[in-house]
Amino acid sequence: MKTIVQLILILGVVHFSYAQPFTRQDSLRGSITPERSWWDLQHYELSVKLDTARKSISGSNTITYKVLSSPKEMQIDLQEPLNITKVVQGDKVLKVRHEGNAHFVTMIDDQPKGSEQKITVYYEGIPQEAKRAPWDGGFSWSRDKNGNLFIATSNQGIGASIWWPCKDHPADEPDRGIIEHYTVPKNLMAVGNGRLTKTKSSRGMKTYTWTVTNPINDYGVNLNVADYVEFHDFYGGEAGKLDMVYYVLTYNLDKAKEHFADARRTIEAFEYWFGPYPFYEDSYKLVEAPYLGMEHQSSVTYGNGYQMGYLGRDRSLTGHGLKWDYIIVHETGHEWFANSITYQDVADMWIHESFTCYSETLFTEYWYGKSASEAYTRGLRFNIDNSAPMIGAYGVNDRGDDLYNKGANILHTLRQWIDDDAKWRSILRGLNKTFYHQTVTTAQIENYISEMSDLELSNFFDQYLRDYRVPVLEYFVLHDRLAFRWSNCIEGFDMPVKIQLDGKTYEIAPETSWNFRSMDVAVKDISTLKVDPNFYVYSSFITKNP
Repeated sequence: MKTIVQLILILGVVHFSYAQPFTRQDSLRGSITPERSWWDLQHYELSVKLDTARKSISGSNTITYKVLSSPKEMQIDLQEPLNITKVVQGDKVLKVRHEGNAHFVTMIDDQPKGSEQKITVYYEGIPQEAKRAPWDGGFSWSRDKNGNLFIATSNQGIGASIWWPCKDHPADEPDRGIIEHYTVPKNLMAVGNGRLTKTKSSRGMKTYTWTVTNPINDYGVNLNVADYVEFHDFYGGEAGKLDMVYYVLTYNLDKAKEHFADARRTIEAFEYWFGPYPFYEDSYKLVEAPYLGMEHQSSVTYGNGYQMGYLGRDRSLTGHGLKWDYIIVHETGHEWFANSITYQDVADMWIHESFTCYSETLFTEYWYGKSASEAYTRGLRFNIDNSAPMIGAYGVNDRGDDLYNKGANILHTLRQWIDDDAKWRSILRGLNKTFYHQTVTTAQIENYISEMSDLELSNFFDQYLRDYRVPVLEYFVLHDRLAFRWSNCIEGFDMPVKIQLDGKTYEIAPETSWNFRSMDVAVKDISTLKVDPNFYVYSSFITKNP
């Protein structure tokens, strides 16, 4: 079944993405090239020094890897205008061949299969500056209202190699995490991922060492520099005591202490729905940033202005989205879906964004009840385009469309089909247990949900992930009986749906053709027919019988 699903994935991409002008650079970035496939990441040790006057950086990355097969060249990614100045293994300087943002290192020493090796990549330059962080990515250089430097990185779409050299592909994460050495002017603090394990001052600069013990996706690595003050809390969770640490601008301390209460509420709700927070060893942090926010692993960045909602607005237009801080809830949800469970290819980005957007619904349900959460989810439909499939083209760093609001409504629709809240919660928790700290494919997620729900869901996922259309329930009355079918959908789409008619609730099972042999629903007043609004479908009354 897995092979069939993967074949459908490929065919779907060919059907919808054939006209897109992908380049060799897209393939070098988005695929498992031969120069990537022979080595498995074990650990990073990243050192970065900031020259704030020039807006430049310099440093190195020591990459520990395991040899899987006979080595070819090693592909290291670093984006222009940054430059690799030297690559060293042991006491040998290695030759580097450059092709755009991909750099190919020729190995000199033997690389025995199964052995663990290290190389160190040295680099420098003026990194790309983000024009509209976090969406375009790069460095954000700004100042707080006291005139102090306020600097941050964000790079989900454009890639971690926009500011540091790495294996910039999501399928391979460093199994033993990363050590980050960030050197900044001594009047500022540098905050990274994981836990602060060391500080050292020298000649007007200060180096902060942060240690991450868990696997980490490369776009989840971040650097934040400001006149920070920190305060601490903890949460007694499913896996013990979770340290919660907050880094905010000094003049925002009082409001942060009050406003960041939403973080504890978020951890409580998501541990209920998803299981234990995935990074107890590395703590949970909220870090104030000069842009809206991002899901950096164990170091969630925050720039929502200490407002409820999304910059003070309710994305659902229901009022429920103003009861909590969108950035705290959404970006924290990514700790489970994005940071613990990570896509193997950017084409499957729906796994990150759809589940996390739906986590907003689950947070609302946990604290404000089911009717509030259902209204919130339906309200998100105003933001759906339905112009392209949710899965992108594979191997070229291409994301799909409508990943957030449509994705949340698709999962909500699937929940209605399953029609068992305990089973739904068990599936969500099971996903996080089964794929804990793993990179995954869409096929794995589909197959798991199908198996755990005891439903055949291949047509459901093909319709909602690989086709951009919203199914339409067409119906008419023949001899006082209800006839119905699905249209505007793939052949074979067969999701059951709940309707209300004449004051009664029915579950009907439409197919893509009219089935007159199963018209067992009597009709008194067809104008009373309403489709359960929690299903993301349209409906149409056919006035002229087919």
